Amino acid sequence: MTAITDPTTRRRVRERARTTGSLLSLGALLATSATLLTSAPATAAETLLSQGKPATASSTEGAAWSAAAAVDGDLTGTRWASQWTDSQWIQVDLGSSTNISRVVLNWEGAYGKAYDIQLSDNGTDWRTVKSVTAGDGGTDELAVTGTGRYVRLQGVTRGTGYGYSLWEFQVYGGGTTQPGPGGAVRVSGTQGNWQLTVGGQPYTVKGLTWGPAMADAPRYMPDLRSMGVNTVRTWGTDASSKPLLDAAAAHGVRVINGFWLQPGGGPGSGGCVNYVTDTAYKNTMLTEFAKWVDTYKSHPATLMWNVGNESVLGLQNCYGGTELEAQRNAYTTFVNDVAKKIHSIDPDHPVTSTDAWTGAWPYYKRNAPDLDLYSMNSYGNLCKVRQDWIDGGYTKPYIITEGGPAGEWEVPDDVNGVPDEPTDVQKADGYTRAWGCVTGHQGVALGATLFHYGLEHDFGGIWFNLVPDGLKRLSYFAVKKAYTGSTAGDNTPPVITGMTVTPASAAPAGREFTVRADIRDPDGDQVTPKIYLSGNYANGDKRLVDAQWRSTGNGTFAVTAPEKLGVWKVYVQAEDGHGNAGVETKSVKVVAPPVTGTNIALNRPTTASSAQASYGDCPCPASNATDGNTDTRWASDWSDPQWIRVDLGSVRSFSRIQLVWDPAYARAYEVQVSDDGNTWRTVHTTTTGDGDVDTIEAAATARYVKLQLTARGTGWGYSLHEFGVYS
Repeated sequence: MTAITDPTTRRRVRERARTTGSLLSLGALLATSATLLTSAPATAAETLLSQGKPATASSTEGAAWSAAAAVDGDLTGTRWASQWTDSQWIQVDLGSSTNISRVVLNWEGAYGKAYDIQLSDNGTDWRTVKSVTAGDGGTDELAVTGTGRYVRLQGVTRGTGYGYSLWEFQVYGGGTTQPGPGGAVRVSGTQGNWQLTVGGQPYTVKGLTWGPAMADAPRYMPDLRSMGVNTVRTWGTDASSKPLLDAAAAHGVRVINGFWLQPGGGPGSGGCVNYVTDTAYKNTMLTEFAKWVDTYKSHPATLMWNVGNESVLGLQNCYGGTELEAQRNAYTTFVNDVAKKIHSIDPDHPVTSTDAWTGAWPYYKRNAPDLDLYSMNSYGNLCKVRQDWIDGGYTKPYIITEGGPAGEWEVPDDVNGVPDEPTDVQKADGYTRAWGCVTGHQGVALGATLFHYGLEHDFGGIWFNLVPDGLKRLSYFAVKKAYTGSTAGDNTPPVITGMTVTPASAAPAGREFTVRADIRDPDGDQVTPKIYLSGNYANGDKRLVDAQWRSTGNGTFAVTAPEKLGVWKVYVQAEDGHGNAGVETKSVKVVAPPVTGTNIALNRPTTASSAQASYGDCPCPASNATDGNTDTRWASDWSDPQWIRVDLGSVRSFSRIQLVWDPAYARAYEVQVSDDGNTWRTVHTTTTGDGDVDTIEAAATARYVKLQLTARGTGWGYSLHEFGVYS
């Protein structure tokens, strides 16, 4: 096995964890082919399917206008007419599950202005395959894609004051499906010359991982289809999956239905399971998965089943040594049990399992022979998957189930010691390169669902999402070009280059620093800049918050630094008014504002009422607050009151005190001074402390300076990075 990378730091969209071995990708965030090989399932020649078949309706205007009159072949002599309300329907039973290609509605004068065409396999559960919102009567000829036994016209809004009235309700298609809706999905071929087929026709997975809410699928599915996407991938399958599957089927898109197993989605996340001994967990999952396979096995959107996500890799965060080896063997053996169970319920759709490490494949090869193909999440190292597959001597093809530009764990750190995020241009190139490496492994790599059709406008969303906050990035168009071959005629996003932050490593808290970026729009659109900040590295908050900023001209901005110290990300977002955005980001290190004068408390003897001996990064003695290092801190016990004091060595005059708080700050405290360490006088009081940095004007003369801390601002104790006294 060729190592994909040396042991490295790996971060998923939402969390960072240590990994070793052939690392290829993220886990779960918190992220889609040049030659079109897909085609519709093989069908018979299009025929009229509905004529003379049983028809029913929600209502009729009278006995002379029954539902059967709309499927009797008489175009002008008989008709169905409903009662005079909006929500009315008519449906026809075709007798068996059938590929539907066209619906023709011959309206009488009482027509539908808005209505849906729906399909069902059982007459109870319906999926919408076509929506009309501006009907004008006459004859509506509607191309549809889907499979079902029952076809329904569901009225939404009438076009007149009467009900709905149809001379004829004609449904056309290409015959019944064998053996299931759309035809069986198969992995066929021979060693090194495989292909995926749907209904006997070649199918290359040209996909994206799915990010929006399942219920919002009808809203976003047309956009995916316009990108040339034919497949979406999910990580979990349950009752909430149905709207996604229905919307996908309505737009000719298929779904890789995922099943979640612990640990997964970022190594070790979601809990640790003992696959050697925890029979109850395995039985529960097996029963749960079987339930949803049975539910969705006949759904026309189902492409395949994917069991688990990055768990072989993730188990190293739960176990070590020989126990880790036993767990990995037990996990992949369980995956095989799931695959066998799925095949017994649904023989017409393949089963795969995803990991983020090609080192997982030997376990699958040894313990999971019932998998039809393998899957891999891979980002910056995707192009090395091919060689690892060759070197491993594998006898199954694979798909890439996550892929795209380099992730946090794959890029070098910047000047502030945090991952240096690729530019928009580099990310777009990453998607293009990724797809080229997938298609370059012909006969083995059967396609990819690239990461990620997501809407989150946060730290991970900017790194990986194609449409954060619904705005299309350069990466969106790179994927569209890969899948359709062209983006000719598209209005594309602004391009940002040469972004700089000054000073990058010493921006005083609460004061302005400078950001510069060259922003150009390829279509000549007027561009609106916005600036955001993220405290992901400073305080773990991944949100993007509006920065306080002002333009100083020529692509230069004065941005006010946060009060919280640490490394922040600053984002320049340029929007073109056409739903597109360019986004660039750099880090800035926020430091305590400089204080005029000399810190006479530096390295002086410091004592406190208490100090944590061990918790997190502790021990945290009082002396840490006067060592001049904002990376260390003093931390007290978790109770009120507490105090910390510094001995200046002799009576000294000073004018300012600066307190650099950890998140565990004081809401109420007094600054007290003393000449002898026994008698104290108060020079400053506050009951509205908010943490971060307090610079206090407190002119006094004394040998000892004490903080008397009376009310905590958090549930923790009190914690100070620095306690400075300035002469």
